[in-house]
Amino acid sequence: MAELNVVVPYRSVPLKVVFSSMCALFPLWAVIAPAILGFLIGRAFAYPGVIPPHLVVIGCTTLLTTILSCMALSAVSENNRIHISKDGLCFPPSFLPRLNFKRNRNWNELQSANLIKDSGPYGGTLLLSFDSGEHLNMPLRNIKESDVEQLLLGVELWGGNCNRSAELIEYQRSLQNESRGIGQKSYTQMWEDELSRRFAPTTFIPLEPGKQLQKGRIEVVRQLAFGGLSAIYLAHLNKTDLVVLKEAVVHAKADPEAKKQAEQHLDREAKILSTLVHPNIARVLDHFVEDDRHYLVLEYISGQDLRQFVKQNEGQEVEKIVDWAIDAATILTFLHGNDPPIIHRDLTPDNLVVRNDGALILIDFGAANQFVGSATGTVVGKQAYIAPEQLRGKTVTQSDLYSLGGTIYYLLTGRDPMPLSISHPRTLRHDTPEPLDELVAKLSAFEPAERFQTALEVVEQLEKIKQSLHRGVVATGEAS
Repeated sequence: MAELNVVVPYRSVPLKVVFSSMCALFPLWAVIAPAILGFLIGRAFAYPGVIPPHLVVIGCTTLLTTILSCMALSAVSENNRIHISKDGLCFPPSFLPRLNFKRNRNWNELQSANLIKDSGPYGGTLLLSFDSGEHLNMPLRNIKESDVEQLLLGVELWGGNCNRSAELIEYQRSLQNESRGIGQKSYTQMWEDELSRRFAPTTFIPLEPGKQLQKGRIEVVRQLAFGGLSAIYLAHLNKTDLVVLKEAVVHAKADPEAKKQAEQHLDREAKILSTLVHPNIARVLDHFVEDDRHYLVLEYISGQDLRQFVKQNEGQEVEKIVDWAIDAATILTFLHGNDPPIIHRDLTPDNLVVRNDGALILIDFGAANQFVGSATGTVVGKQAYIAPEQLRGKTVTQSDLYSLGGTIYYLLTGRDPMPLSISHPRTLRHDTPEPLDELVAKLSAFEPAERFQTALEVVEQLEKIKQSLHRGVVATGEAS
């Protein structure tokens, strides 16, 4: 899981009004006022005494004050972002009067977080209190719902000394349930019908925060993801290092022979993954079984996953996306080049992290869960990124290439691809080079034989596209 490192826009009405006003008056304070100031100073020097000196001073002071004030108001109203990281919170300049002119706050300064409910549709007001006595009220109507969830996640994850009210915890859980789609229909009825027809429901209760494993060596901090018969947690190793803990359960009601086979596969797969050494793959540090649950302990990567990165930084350059695609395809080349090939089975924007130094890192493996699925009737992977043959239980290396195509589509468009369909990002993003659009379409072909056959072929094709972008000329023609 990527380290939380996000930017939350705060869109208050006063700031919007000030910024709009500064934009509307821009010609006056940024062009006309400086021109008048320059003219006034020039006349005073060219014709001394014509304009009384005190009028020159008053005029210049007034104009200069107006220009500087407008520049300051423009800068303050434009910078409306709250920065969240493991080091603390950085608030917009407009918050300075309410924060005793100290906008950067460490997490250990945050004393409490409460939700003041109101009758409106936005949930109410978030009240943050600091140990130095400041209280910051933030109406939630000024923050997008998805960004509120990120902000509260930061408070929960890093605010170790923060006392969160029961109302706030309940509100945060309701946001998380909505983002996961709990109680809602999937966006494609066809997909929902297919899943319900092929896969039986199962019951799985994830671990609670504070749960200790291996006699206290590992302690669960919080749940990061949950689905089917598996979960992913942020955990402490030896009470100091942060790690990612991946949990898989073989259903107790599974056929005994299938259950035994799945457990053997889990153990073998964990041992294989532990031997992987690649600069762009998070290391598997350990694996163990406790209370009939299988665990992988993975390296914790500091950065943002691609889904989070794209949401926070819209409109990525095509060349940058191609670089990411090359890195992802190179990782698959390494995995598929093992003997036997390691099929990832869950390559999505959520499992690829842009590390703080800019490197793209694969942070999670779906491989072990595939064997759980064979015994329990569950499916691995996120809906829009699952290849048709994977849905049928016949995963091949080309299934990862299908997921790669869906990931490139998301990076280009900011939207998940439609499941069980050929993707054409050019229909939504018109500056997508035609060869790149054709490459994504070929990766998302319905049958494995119609796709690229190896990840290395994809790397080579992407390198050609990158070279054509460098030349400023994108060649046309079918990706092959």
